[in-house]
Amino acid sequence: MAGRALRVTVGIGDAINSLRSDWARRGGQVPTIVPFVGYGGDGWVRVLGRVVLRKPGVDRFTSIRGWRSFTSVPVGDTEVVVRAGDVETVVRTDRGGVLDARVASDLPPGWATVGLALAGRDAVDAPVYVVDEESTEFGIVSDVDDTVMVTALPRPFLAAWNSFVLNEHARTAVAGMAVLYERILRAHPGAPVVYLSTGAWNVVPTLTRFLTRNLYPRGPLLLTDWGPAPDHWFRSGPEHKRRSLERLAEEFPRIRWLLVGDDGQHDESIYGDFARRHPDHVRAVAIRRLSPGEAVLAGGRSHEDHSGEVVPWVAAPDGAGLSESLAAIGVL
Repeated sequence: MAGRALRVTVGIGDAINSLRSDWARRGGQVPTIVPFVGYGGDGWVRVLGRVVLRKPGVDRFTSIRGWRSFTSVPVGDTEVVVRAGDVETVVRTDRGGVLDARVASDLPPGWATVGLALAGRDAVDAPVYVVDEESTEFGIVSDVDDTVMVTALPRPFLAAWNSFVLNEHARTAVAGMAVLYERILRAHPGAPVVYLSTGAWNVVPTLTRFLTRNLYPRGPLLLTDWGPAPDHWFRSGPEHKRRSLERLAEEFPRIRWLLVGDDGQHDESIYGDFARRHPDHVRAVAIRRLSPGEAVLAGGRSHEDHSGEVVPWVAAPDGAGLSESLAAIGVL
């Protein structure tokens, strides 16, 4: 019965999206690629982006409130030509218009751009960071909510308010975290920074503007999709983080990651489990302690004991405190 209900719900959603697409196209909107930051390694890149309908010449993604990103009409199952250096590959978006594909590349290490094009349209540039796999042995994986940005998740009302109503100008950065990341990158030149969140792909432009405005280092945002799909009602946020960490460990076997999160959601449990299974892939775990008020809004703290862990753990309420603790264990 549940499977049938899921299929019916997905079918209704697809029908509604089809109607919205027809209306938008009759109104003059055309398929448009919204590129996201990607990453890669020796001979490959993971390209990220989304294809939606919008009016030509109107940039609706420069500064908009969160809810508008959820009203964009996605263009699912459409071909996108990816040019990574001299290598060209054709990939397809998923049913939500999301482009997430690993393709062959001949790009050198460092920041580069990948061309993304729809049939008959000019290519747009998508930034990618290509890791030097031979020399890079350190990287940062950072949570977003309540780690670099105060969002008071996961209380439903506040989560909806932050996602759908506020724009990036109204969000607050966690004190000292941008400075901490800058110090770490100075100590580890060439280290990749990956932002891992349970948020929806729709809000990547908003989060990217927030990170840029608050001087956080540039890096890919690994988000997920919300809502029903043929194989699930709702995507599990913790499972998304676990799978993303496993993928990074597989893609970059030489890198030992600094895992940064907070004590108000599932970060400690997720990071602890990953560190116990893959100690060779974790340099340290850094946990931002929420303030009493933030902890109440987040539904409490995790209160886990990590005194016996093989991987070093540090905790502090802000970036300055974490910086001091990380320096003490040799990360800085």
